[in-house]
This record gives sequence, C-alpha cells and structure tokens, in this order.
Amino acid sequence: MRKAKIKMHDLTAGWLTEDENGYHFVYDASYLQKDKAPPVSLTLPLTTIEYKSNIMFPFFDGLIPEGWLLDIAEKNWKLRPRDRMGLLLACCKDCIGAVSIHPVNVEEE
Repeated sequence: MRKAKIKMHDLTAGWLTEDENGYHFVYDASYLQKDKAPPVSLTLPLTTIEYKSNIMFPFFDGLIPEGWLLDIAEKNWKLRPRDRMGLLLACCKDCIGAVSIHPVNVEEE
C-alpha cells in the first residue's frame, strides 16, 4: 500500500491511498470542519464518504507532468509511465496550483 497526504494551501485536506483494490481518497475530518474549506477538485466534492476508483482519479492524474519533464522523472526515479501513484508521489510535492502531494511512509504509522 502507498499513501499520500493531500494538502490544499498548506492545510492537510485529505489522504490518497493505493492498494490491491485500487485508489481511495478521503477528506481529513478537521479539514471538513473548517469554515468555507474548498474541495481539492470539483470532481471530488467535500464529503465524509471515501471515494474509490479502479484507476487514478483524473484530477490527481492531471497533476503528473507530461512530455520531456515526465521523461526526466521516469529516468531519474526509474519509474514506469503506468505507475501513476509512483509518479504522483515523486513529482507532485510542488506542483502548480493550490494542491500538493506529500508521500507518507505507511510503515511509520
């Protein structure tokens, strides 16, 4: 299992995990209690219910670089283009916009 902390404007907005059943996204309970907290995406509205998908959620997949930048990332980190979670964890800590992805070491939890 791999896990990422999803931040919105430096606030922990939620958690994205990949396991043998696919991908899961859940909003952080304290983030949901904030006044006027924006969703990370219009396709992932604020809710206490966990989102589930067999493929990477399109919003998160769209954060992964393309073209020559993707080529550099694949070569430097020895990642396969089909490893969408690996690419997201390696490349999206400081991406354009309000959302950032931060790897979580699951063994430490």
